[in-house]
Amino acid sequence: MKLTAIISFSLVLIGAIVWLLVGIFDFNLVAFIFGSGSNAVISRIIYSIVGLSAIWLMFYWAIYHPFRTVD
Repeated sequence: MKLTAIISFSLVLIGAIVWLLVGIFDFNLVAFIFGSGSNAVISRIIYSIVGLSAIWLMFYWAIYHPFRTVD
């Protein structure tokens, strides 16, 4: 489980950096690398994987509470 959480956290962090680039510079790195328009299938797959990683981290946090304090 820990490996999947680390991979998910890494993917979500990369996705956050991509959104930062979109927000500040209006530059979509994923579309730049993998194309847009007719080549958008690969971009959609990448966005879906990042979104699924975020959902996994929400469930991981809800189940294991990694930030809870120990008494």
